[in-house]
Amino acid sequence: MAAALQERTNCVSIITRLLGITWTAQLTLLALTAYAADQTHPTLAIGSPAPGFSLPGVDGKTHQLSDYSSSRVLVIVFTCNHCPAAQMYESRIQKLEEEHRGRQVSLIAINSDNPDALTLDDLRYTDVGESFYETRIRAEYRQFKFPYLYDGDDQTVVQAYGPVATPHVFVFDEQRKLRYEGRIDNNIGESLTTTHDARDAIDALLVGKPVPVEHTAPLGCPINWKLEASPRLAELKRVAAEPVRLEPAGASELRQLRRNPTGKMLLVNFWATWCGPCVSEFPDLLATWRMYRGRGFDLVTVSTNTQDEKPGVIKELQMDHASSRNLQFSSDDTSAMQAAFDPKWESGVPFTVLLTPDGKVLYRQQGELDILELRRVILANLPDSEYPGDHALWVTK
Repeated sequence: MAAALQERTNCVSIITRLLGITWTAQLTLLALTAYAADQTHPTLAIGSPAPGFSLPGVDGKTHQLSDYSSSRVLVIVFTCNHCPAAQMYESRIQKLEEEHRGRQVSLIAINSDNPDALTLDDLRYTDVGESFYETRIRAEYRQFKFPYLYDGDDQTVVQAYGPVATPHVFVFDEQRKLRYEGRIDNNIGESLTTTHDARDAIDALLVGKPVPVEHTAPLGCPINWKLEASPRLAELKRVAAEPVRLEPAGASELRQLRRNPTGKMLLVNFWATWCGPCVSEFPDLLATWRMYRGRGFDLVTVSTNTQDEKPGVIKELQMDHASSRNLQFSSDDTSAMQAAFDPKWESGVPFTVLLTPDGKVLYRQQGELDILELRRVILANLPDSEYPGDHALWVTK
């Protein structure tokens, strides 16, 4: 079923691009194909009682359905961290909770995606993946005030409710009978919304009226279900098969590198095998490259090791499967090599610089870097995005 859904997903993407259909329409079609394809996890029917749950929250507590028994309305939003649509709805989920706070309405969100069902390429629009640890990072970064629970590993609650996309909203009345399920509103671009389906359902229940519309198709990415064959393991095999090369770089090559001739956003990392922080952050840099390389982003690593240390450099690169472009100083005159790239760089490694396609510095770090900070700078400045409004999510507040 997963392979068939992936094939449908690829077909929808190709067809909609050829027809010039908007990205919002693409995600709508993906949600509809998920409805048609997912017979294994049917969506909870209108009028059904809310299935019980006991899930860990990012607040360190265990949350149960009974914890919310005093509320007249219960809203459960199944969402995730990596989907751009889910990200663009985060502020609206927060707003929906704030608008109904103190009105006997409880809103909770549940991360529904299995982390092992995603490859690094699937994370091209996010700073974090779908593990519980990363879910806590997202909640803290976005300053969520609502409970954010985790069901990504076992997915037992997700199976019971049957969401098909992220986000997917379920609204229950005082007797905990399902009265509405579907989208939050009718457009992922907030300024383009004309109906507010989830809010209308909540407000109708609060005044004892029937919900005006009981079902809508959610707008977002299909649920990533746990698979028997992990795509991540297959990805690791592909990565291990990529060739690892090391090239010498003299002063002229380093000056050219600083001008960034790649035509892409370029991350340049200077490191050495004897540098603990360099070796420690190296796998995260490679993961970041694999996350964003399909979006006009590239990585060049530059070893500052002396020439007699080349075997150790190659060994380290091979251990990390560093199939990015890798350079090594061709001269043991380290100061001259550093000055050729950046005359202001007078200290040691690690030294990391993020360059725009025309060579402007977006990020510069002397010493060990904060990988999440770096990823958010990259996301805020990548030149291409299929999702209008995506860049604004990552601009530092």
